[in-house]
Amino acid sequence: MKEIVILSGKGGTGKTSLTASFAALSQQAVLADCDVDAADLHLVLNPEIQQKHTFYSGNEASIRSDECSSCNMCKEYCRFDAVIYDKENDSYSIDQTACEGCGVCVYFCPDNCIDFPERECGEWYRSDTRFGPMVHAHLGIAAENSGKLVSLVRSEARKVATEQGAQLLLVDGPPGIGCPVIASITGADHLVLVTEPTQSGMHDIERVLRLARHFGLPTSLCVNKWDINPNMTEQIEALGEELGAYLLGRIDYDKLVTQAQVAGKSVEEMGESQIGYQIRAIWEKVLQITCK
Repeated sequence: MKEIVILSGKGGTGKTSLTASFAALSQQAVLADCDVDAADLHLVLNPEIQQKHTFYSGNEASIRSDECSSCNMCKEYCRFDAVIYDKENDSYSIDQTACEGCGVCVYFCPDNCIDFPERECGEWYRSDTRFGPMVHAHLGIAAENSGKLVSLVRSEARKVATEQGAQLLLVDGPPGIGCPVIASITGADHLVLVTEPTQSGMHDIERVLRLARHFGLPTSLCVNKWDINPNMTEQIEALGEELGAYLLGRIDYDKLVTQAQVAGKSVEEMGESQIGYQIRAIWEKVLQITCK
């Protein structure tokens, strides 16, 4: 099985739209949306959820007030100011937003009246789409450990691929270069980077290119909406070649992409078009590079 991860240095470059078109063109891939902080591949693929699971990560403290002797030790030792003292009722509680789950209050509490259960951080799903099975997730508001959730999504997607004998795993990765991205690319067979010809686009894709080179991962690059700034496109392509990326091609700016999003479809499903031809040509190159 080959695993292809589609990445971008920043949001809004067309990464998810490209992933959806790749899914339509492959017709046999297992899909994974690893952009768990702001997942949106489901908006295009409209998955039917078959399994739903709760994602737990870390712990959170909770004080049993009726057993608390108000010794103030938890508040004294909490470096995150997560312990709240109610002077009127002489009681203590935990601000769950501020609590980092370090467990110091639990360790020092002489009354042993602080519970420390696992923290519920979100959900992950196994679903079916019109292009094949999909594993995706939703991270809760202000929840942490998105990198751990990304690893879980990839692991479950690989299980699905193995169960079904799939030859291809397509991963819609998160933007940037942080922990979720690293969790998305570790052990991948090929990275497809998509960017736009803007100053911020060039800056951010350079960071991803350097990250890919650091991990020694085969990488290719395409420029979306290239025709809004041809000069910047040439600079980005030169940078890509300098940092070891294979140039896949260019994609025009086209309102058809927005029309496809509104319709809940991939560009490939919108009929014959110049941009559709360009995406198909890029996909064929990706397959040649990855599966040779």
